[in-house]
Amino acid sequence: MKKKVAKWEEIVAARDLLGLDNIASLEEIKQAYRRKAKAHHPDLTGSAPEVAEGAVEMHRLTEAYQTLTSYCFSYRISLEPDQDSQLDDEDWWMQRFGNDPLWGKGKV
Repeated sequence: MKKKVAKWEEIVAARDLLGLDNIASLEEIKQAYRRKAKAHHPDLTGSAPEVAEGAVEMHRLTEAYQTLTSYCFSYRISLEPDQDSQLDDEDWWMQRFGNDPLWGKGKV
């Protein structure tokens, strides 16, 4: 249990460091990393103290990026078609959310 909590704490810290929302796609993670990397990369900063700070920050950003991408890649999804693949988009939505008062047909 302790290991899972520590892993979630790493994920939350990485998310916060990269400035991401609670839900982010892999592409959003990459964009956030690139945006932060441009601001802190040692080759793009000026004086020696800024280069040293940039190197430390780049290390932190890279660790955060690796934490989040390894989390994303750890999910496994089925690549086989199932009964849902026969549904059109509206039927798929209604099958899952049709009884929901907010999203279902009963919505006014």
